[in-house]
Formats: sequence, C-alpha cells, structure tokens
Amino acid sequence: MERDVRSVEDVLRLLDGMFETGADRWSGQGSGWWDGFYADREREVPFFAAKPDENLAAYLDRGLAAPGRALDLGCGPGRNAVFLAGRGFDVEAVDLSATAVAWGEERAREAGVAVRFHCGDVFDLVRGAPGPLRGGPYDLVYDSGCFHHLPPHRRVSYLALLRAHVAPGGLFGLACFAAGAGGMGSELPDAALYGDGRLHGGLAYTPESLRWIFGEPGWEEVELRRMRDEGAESAYFGKAFMWTALFRRSS
Repeated sequence: MERDVRSVEDVLRLLDGMFETGADRWSGQGSGWWDGFYADREREVPFFAAKPDENLAAYLDRGLAAPGRALDLGCGPGRNAVFLAGRGFDVEAVDLSATAVAWGEERAREAGVAVRFHCGDVFDLVRGAPGPLRGGPYDLVYDSGCFHHLPPHRRVSYLALLRAHVAPGGLFGLACFAAGAGGMGSELPDAALYGDGRLHGGLAYTPESLRWIFGEPGWEEVELRRMRDEGAESAYFGKAFMWTALFRRSS
C-alpha cells in the first residue's frame, strides 16, 4: 500500500500518470514516442521545415522584441531557436526528444549560430536537474506547440515557470492550436480528458481561454491573433489553425 502524496507536486505527478500512451505521455517518460515522431525527417510535417514562426519574426521586425536572453520551450528540431540566435539572442532550447534536440544541434552548426540545447522535461530542467538551464531571467520565453500538449493540471506548473523565469519587462510568446479551426486540437472540456487519459493530439484554445489563463496580475497582452498562412515558398512557417499571442510581464 502506497501513500505518497504530501505536496502539490506529488498531486501533479499523480495526475501525470493518468496520461500514459503515445504523445499523451508528455513528460520525460513519453520521450520515446516523440523520438519516433522526429526520426523520419522526410515526413510531410509542416513544422519540420527550417523556418521560424511568422509571428515570431514579426515581433522582431516590428520592434516588439529585441535581442536578449531567450528560452524556447518544446523547441523540436530548433527552427525558432536557430532563428533567434541568428538575430542576436542568447538562446537556450528544451525538448523531450533527444532525436529532435540532435537535429536542432545540427541545424545550429549548419547556420553557424550558438544555441544551448537541453533534452528533458522543462519542469525538471528549470529546477536544476538534469543538465540545468541557467534559469533566467529571460527576456523572451517562446513556445510554439509545447503548451497545447500539456494536460490541464500542468498549466499550474507552466504559469509558475513563467512567473519565475520571465524577467520584469520581458515577453512570453505562444503559438497553440485554435478552437474551431478545422479539427486541429481537441475541444473537449478539461474534466473529460481525465476520463480516458488522452489529450487527443493536443488541446485547442479560444482567445477567451488564453486571456483567462495568462491574464494574471503583472502581465499585459501585447497581441493575440490567428497565425497567418504561409505558403511553401515563404521564408516563414504559418498555419491559420493556430493562435499566436504575446504577453509582457509588467512586474
């Protein structure tokens, strides 16, 4: 008989265990599924292309973000991390998949930029093990596709991470599945996800839900809009089934 819950983190890890298969094992235990996902580089996956998000490029081009220390959450093969490094940022990047991280390291070498890649669960890494991040504060924390793969209870950890590691005056940028956008992302209510222990390929969000989740005191919305579609010939990645958001930490 086990009685092993005595802290909030114990509760969170207990709930983690309810999501046990495939991509829904989002924590370090689920890295094997993601390694397989990234193993075939020739797959027709839009975000495998070595292109940064169109909104991220726009933040820099419009002067909303300026070079500083950056953290890329769920970096995949490093497309946004390499772009930020090329634009003068001091970049750290995190992903669960060792296969994705190795691909990102190759891309950084080919581009002649320095990115410190880390493989692991970001919530463990920011606490210092294994292979700890510098821990911030970061001038920009950017997430393209990690947040919508978190189970609902891990939003608690995610918000704590942002509070701890975004510098005052710093920015948090997000790209995630949009509700009502052609079936990309589950629109089931949070409670229903715990019935079958699945995230159904990722969670979709409305603008209202994003504003509510990230609308804590001390944060202000800079921009929230649909990502623009970008064609194959474009230098940028863009799909209209995603929301993009930028928030500034005001205190």
